[in-house]
Amino acid sequence: MEQLKTIGRELAMGSQGGWGLSKEFLDLVKSIGEARSKAEEDRIVMHEIEILKRRITEPDIPKRKMKEYIIRLVYIEMLGHDASFGYIHAVKMTHDDSLLLKRTGYLAVTLFLNEDHDLIILIVNTIQKDLKSDNYLVVCAALTAVCKLINEETIPAVLPQVVELLGHQKEAVRKKAIMALHRFYQRAPSSVSHLVSNFRKRLCDNDPGVMGATLCPLSDLITVDVNSYKDLVVSFVNILKQVAERRLPKSYDYHQMPAPFIQIRLLKILALLGSGDKLASENMYTVLGDIFRKCDSSSNIGNAILYECICCVSSIHPSPKLLDAAAEVTSRFLKSESHNLKYMGIDALGRLIKINPDIAEEHQLAVIDCLEDPDDTLKRKTFELLYKMTKSSNVEVIVDRMIDYMISISDNHYKTEIASRCVELAEQFAPSNQWFIQTMNKVFEHAGDLVNVKVAHNLMRLIAEGFGEDDEGADSQLRSSAVESYLRIIGEPKLPSVFLQVICWVLGEYGTADGKFSASYITGKLCDVAEAHSNDDTVKAYAVTAIMKVSAFEIAAGRRVELLPECQSLIDELSASHSTDLQQRAYELQAVLGLDPRAVESILPLDASCEDIEVDKNLSFLDNYVQQSLQNGARPYVPEHERVGMLNISSFKSQDQHEASTHALRFEAYELPKPLVPARTPAVPLPSSTDLVPVSEPTYYVKEVQQPASLPSVSDAGQMELKLRLDGVQKKWGKPTCSSPAPSTSSSSSQKAVNGVTQKDGQGTLNTQTRDVSYNSRRTQIELSPEKQKLAASLFGGTSSKTEKKPSSTSLKTTRVSSSPQVETVAEHATEKTAPVQSSPPPDLLDLGEPTISGGTPSIDPFKQLEELVGSTQVSSDMNYGAVSATKPPDLMALYADTPTNVVNSAPANMEAVNLVSALSNATTRNVHGGITGTHSTPLKKGPNPQDSLEKDALARQMGVTPSGKNPNLFRDLLG
Repeated sequence: MEQLKTIGRELAMGSQGGWGLSKEFLDLVKSIGEARSKAEEDRIVMHEIEILKRRITEPDIPKRKMKEYIIRLVYIEMLGHDASFGYIHAVKMTHDDSLLLKRTGYLAVTLFLNEDHDLIILIVNTIQKDLKSDNYLVVCAALTAVCKLINEETIPAVLPQVVELLGHQKEAVRKKAIMALHRFYQRAPSSVSHLVSNFRKRLCDNDPGVMGATLCPLSDLITVDVNSYKDLVVSFVNILKQVAERRLPKSYDYHQMPAPFIQIRLLKILALLGSGDKLASENMYTVLGDIFRKCDSSSNIGNAILYECICCVSSIHPSPKLLDAAAEVTSRFLKSESHNLKYMGIDALGRLIKINPDIAEEHQLAVIDCLEDPDDTLKRKTFELLYKMTKSSNVEVIVDRMIDYMISISDNHYKTEIASRCVELAEQFAPSNQWFIQTMNKVFEHAGDLVNVKVAHNLMRLIAEGFGEDDEGADSQLRSSAVESYLRIIGEPKLPSVFLQVICWVLGEYGTADGKFSASYITGKLCDVAEAHSNDDTVKAYAVTAIMKVSAFEIAAGRRVELLPECQSLIDELSASHSTDLQQRAYELQAVLGLDPRAVESILPLDASCEDIEVDKNLSFLDNYVQQSLQNGARPYVPEHERVGMLNISSFKSQDQHEASTHALRFEAYELPKPLVPARTPAVPLPSSTDLVPVSEPTYYVKEVQQPASLPSVSDAGQMELKLRLDGVQKKWGKPTCSSPAPSTSSSSSQKAVNGVTQKDGQGTLNTQTRDVSYNSRRTQIELSPEKQKLAASLFGGTSSKTEKKPSSTSLKTTRVSSSPQVETVAEHATEKTAPVQSSPPPDLLDLGEPTISGGTPSIDPFKQLEELVGSTQVSSDMNYGAVSATKPPDLMALYADTPTNVVNSAPANMEAVNLVSALSNATTRNVHGGITGTHSTPLKKGPNPQDSLEKDALARQMGVTPSGKNPNLFRDLLG
């Protein structure tokens, strides 16, 4: 507000000096500056708008007054109010011959209008005329307006004049012409693609301002295509050298630094050109070294140049001497008292350690100071640096620090990022199994549901797969450590849901594997989890499935299993649950408890979560069923592209879609109605509706089909007499469109169970020779506390230039290459039956009129056809799934089942495993976790043979996936 007062006073004082502004404008600015509230300010501005609306429409307004009105309009717009009523007057002022008025008009329109405004078309002609003016000030004003107002459509109108001005004798005009071309390139690169050579020529302009303006478009062009401008490296180096040697006029200095913004732009360009190019980088070494030596670090702009120089050195081919100079400058940044310089130093150090990790040793204490700094931004940047510096020797200290910081912050977004980094570092550099399990427990416990669900999936996969080597003892130790740690923390309150799911899965798979804990103890803990989280159906589902697996392992081992009272009450409660998923799990648990050990072992084998499953994509195991159905009289499968014209239930869906497409808006004119010709022949009895108007293109057909040969024909004379006049009916509602309806063939979604997830490798670093000169002798020794020395030794101790690799005996396997193909389900069933083709054309179900029955042709009842259509479809469906008999009454429960009830029993003995996998591919989803997979087998007391129903899902249960309550098929959100 003080600035507004100052502007107003200056303008008023200028008016007294001859600028032509009245005291009324001063009073306006003063009253707005002294307003005590926004409402009062709005009231003053609205009063001023009313005054201007009245005065600006008066005839014969003096130009001096109109100029003041335009300035007052600018002031109103600046305060956020609408002054569009005066835009046209600003456009008119650009046509004035007076330079002062013209520049005022251009200033106003550039502030008022945008490139898409409707008034732009009125300014293009004025700009074209002013670009050819003899007064370079007028040309400059027009070029300024060009950069602001010219859009992609109007670029060709002014482009020739702008290109011609590149050779103008005034350097200000050439500079603004370059800026205009750069603006054209930003809006429409194709419009100036043939003018790239002009930028190269202007790079050698005698005026430094023109040369500096040319660097901006060249920087954009080099970013897009680096290789096309490699020949300009020498030119850029020479320009940078001249600038650094102060050969430019003093007017380009800023805080005693020679053209600092030109230097920064050149360093950015050289970083792009020298990346990955040793020859180009060698040409830059000398000038970069001179900047390091001569640049003044006492000012902010000097430090900005040094920082940009460090970024350039870290981007080009490395040079030991330049890396030493960059490290020295980085050290000064880190030791500075300014947080801004420390931030720059941390960022620069992160760039340098990618080239030479040894540089971090010289600045370890400074990094510790930044880590303990109260500035949160600096602390976050330091954690990013430590993330890049992590290796097996310091992973424990860094991850512990990151977890402590994660606990202390409340920003959920950054907490999620810190948690993911902790998990990544723990997976790559974990020194021991126990530390890894404890670290993951801390992350899950404190980050809660902010942890990515893929992290839980990776953790379960890693526990299941172990190290991926032949060391079974180490794998068993890892699982035992996980079980013990989970049993200690399972009773803690407010554990996140994802973590509880992991705990239940691990306890169910390996709770009794080592014999340390009894089955009753594990099931009791799982019952406590289900009771404590009664509102979370997913956790309860995991807990019940884990209880079933523990019981199954005990039964398979020949031991008697007796459920605890609390477990029995839990099962009884879930058996009456509103969730069908929980109901099914409870019934399955009761069914498993009543089976013999051999059946249980085949259903839930021990530690089978990592087994690979092969699936026949072509479903060749169903060939026998297909042949048997064909022998019984079923119609062969017709591919989708050959089903044109066949009447089936799915065609009605296509009919609706086709009708929706034909009812779209049409914009062509209606045809004139044709005059009706009265029939001169006597009336005769009309045949049936199907004979009267043959249906040549049913709306539910996919493509146009010819009429069957059996269609009753009508003679030419009879057609003239009997055919209805329907010429205008179809055209009234528009012509039918050619869009084909979506295919109605149902397909099951493709599902994959990948046995391993590729883990990205650690970042590699390029090792260079160790610096000859140590910085320990250059810096002064300071008194350090023992705690900081110990922390620094933990973070940076044992640093070497060689990239460390984890020993195979302690590394955690995060990837596993499956030797067998990935599990996939086929998108379509092996057979699909369609209804037979009708001998007569389908009835027009939309014709609600009463049909006239003729003596020769009986009418067709459409509802009878629908009944036959539904009946034939059911019979065909039963034959597809290998029904025992055609006279067998339909099983209503089978309509809701995803798989047939007797596929497994009917399969050949030698293909039992493959039949099991493929028959269950639509009902279950497999992955590597192990657990119950939400099969739709008939539970106990609801089906005739529970043992067959459970053995059918045996191999799928080996995968151990636990579905969620919300999705009975699979807990997919955990699996990513």
